[in-house]
Amino acid sequence: MLTSKQQRQAARKFVQYWQDKKGYEKGETQKFWNMLLRDIFGVDKPENLIEYEKTVQQVKSHNFIDAYIAQTQVLIEQKSVHIDLLQKAKQSDGSFLTPYEQAKRYGDELPLSQKPRYIIACNFKEFHIHDMEKPNEPPQIVLLKDLVKEFHRLSFIVERYKPAHIQKEEQLSIDAGKIVGELYDALSKQYKDINDPATQQSLNKLCVRLVFCLYAENADLFHQRSAFYDYLQDFSPRETRQALIDLFTVFNTPENARDKLYLSEECLKFPYINGGLFADQAIEIPQITAEIRNLLLDKASNGFDWAEISPTIFGAVFESTLNPETRRSGGMHYTSIENIYKVIKPLFLDDLIDELEDIKTRKDANTKKRLVGNFQKKLASLTFLDPAAGSGNFLTQTYIELRKLENQALAFAYGDQMHLIDPIKVKIGQFYGIEINDFAVSVAQTALWIAEIQMKRQTEEIFTDSQIEYLPLKSFAHFVEGNALRMDWNSVIAADKLNYIMGNPPFVGAMWSKGTQREDIELVFPECEKGGQVDYVVGWYIKAAKLIKNTNIKCAFVSTNSICQGQQVSLLWRPMFNMFNMKIDFAYQTFRWDSEASLMARVHCVIVGFSDKNTVTEKKIFSEKNECINATNINGYLYNANNFFIDARKEQISNMPLMHMGVMARDGGHLLLNEDEYNEYIIKEPQGAKFIHRYMMG
Repeated sequence: MLTSKQQRQAARKFVQYWQDKKGYEKGETQKFWNMLLRDIFGVDKPENLIEYEKTVQQVKSHNFIDAYIAQTQVLIEQKSVHIDLLQKAKQSDGSFLTPYEQAKRYGDELPLSQKPRYIIACNFKEFHIHDMEKPNEPPQIVLLKDLVKEFHRLSFIVERYKPAHIQKEEQLSIDAGKIVGELYDALSKQYKDINDPATQQSLNKLCVRLVFCLYAENADLFHQRSAFYDYLQDFSPRETRQALIDLFTVFNTPENARDKLYLSEECLKFPYINGGLFADQAIEIPQITAEIRNLLLDKASNGFDWAEISPTIFGAVFESTLNPETRRSGGMHYTSIENIYKVIKPLFLDDLIDELEDIKTRKDANTKKRLVGNFQKKLASLTFLDPAAGSGNFLTQTYIELRKLENQALAFAYGDQMHLIDPIKVKIGQFYGIEINDFAVSVAQTALWIAEIQMKRQTEEIFTDSQIEYLPLKSFAHFVEGNALRMDWNSVIAADKLNYIMGNPPFVGAMWSKGTQREDIELVFPECEKGGQVDYVVGWYIKAAKLIKNTNIKCAFVSTNSICQGQQVSLLWRPMFNMFNMKIDFAYQTFRWDSEASLMARVHCVIVGFSDKNTVTEKKIFSEKNECINATNINGYLYNANNFFIDARKEQISNMPLMHMGVMARDGGHLLLNEDEYNEYIIKEPQGAKFIHRYMMG
């Protein structure tokens, strides 16, 4: 993961290397694109992402696409440096085509699923970018010499790229969620009254405990890797319930206090877990059937490796799998790590990465250790609040990123001295969350524990002689159950001890807000005369603004994009700027937020980072394609322009007929196409393109 600063530095080196090269199509295409992908866009193994000389079967011959990136549907036609990209050249069939027309002909021969979204014609000095959403428009042109400041315009070539290990983590996490869902369904049938809230809470706690046992077993936290499996397989289905009760008692009892536990030697071998996970000994555990026992042992334990799941993704999948609302809709929700990065990188992570990179330029051993020690102290001093924490995915991923930086810093300063006793300074106690769902709170805590164990493993790989303790669970994040809009956030963490606020508050538009949600807004935002006309997420903006006024705390929220459109701009951002003294530090303009594993529901949203006007920050605006511009001011419409507001008015300023209702889809969805449907239609009926327009606002 590269910061913008690192990408600019890499782009500068790339330009210096290629500006005087002869640029032969046949001999240097692969080197050119591999360097671009690896050095500027951080693709570890570009040869696994980009395919060269891809075969195209045409009527009378085989032809070859110079380069093709399947994940992002980019087709590249590479020419030598002396070729004019706008000049037609004679083809083998006698026709005369420009490089783009040649590439488009190749693209037309590909199967529907492989047809390019983008075509790039390149001659080592120029990139001519053709967006196939607008096939008849002239290309966007990026010059090699301008790449240092314009590399973001090529970021679409890796927009949906995921390294192999992330793909594996995601798939394992989703598969783990499915297993938990099966366990949940089987267990729920054994309870006498599953609709009783206390019973539901017991079932949720039982699932959390079983998941931790399965993970701990694969992470070698017990006396042997298959300890949980070996222990349970000695019991019949009828005996398994008591076996679990005994095991949970052991997990909650320190070794030196077990002398009065008249349990088996095998049970007493297990370590003390603590952390509150097994503290409630009164939870209701149902009878275990042969089906549940086999599912737990054969599929969940023996048949699955939990050690490589992503706690960030799995936590969200786990919570949504067992959440009644998402279960009813049949979906497992999670926020992708890529989208979490869109919040945390510009908020704080890019600056920390740059700081570490500067430290890595030092040669003197003592200086390295001193600077790394200061960097560790800084990392360990940072505190984070997510006031809409859910399953804790923003906090979990932030913890992982801080620990990665800490491990990198330690390896740099002490790589040749593998005997630090307790090198870890970053703790999960630096993280605070507010969440209204009690089960999500339990999952968030567990996800952070799993993340802590995984990162300790990575530290142990650096310091093989270090004495790193995994159990009992000691440090814990501070999650508070409750309605964030009716709580004093200072009671969770005092403002003078807080550095960052971030999260993804509920997506509820103004029209769909319920009575209690309207009351929340009125309570938080009495300054707004039209509180019923703002989205629910506005409550989090106002709560945060009131908390951070006259402080250095920085905030960033994922939000419904309507807060930066229409009348809501003046309702929210006029008081944010004028009354609460806020400024926008960075923003992602409207983009598609894919946040579900099985439903893949697509919500269009924005990300807004903001702080008190007195804080010093670089202002950045990111487009839907992740292109970044430096701004002098970011207004409420998320443009690089002065602050202004277009207020609703009842009288016209023109002689046009009176409008009774603005843009709104009232067709039941029958006249709307998604991107895939549009592309499929245009292929079949290209003349129909003029009748279909991009749907905006509303």
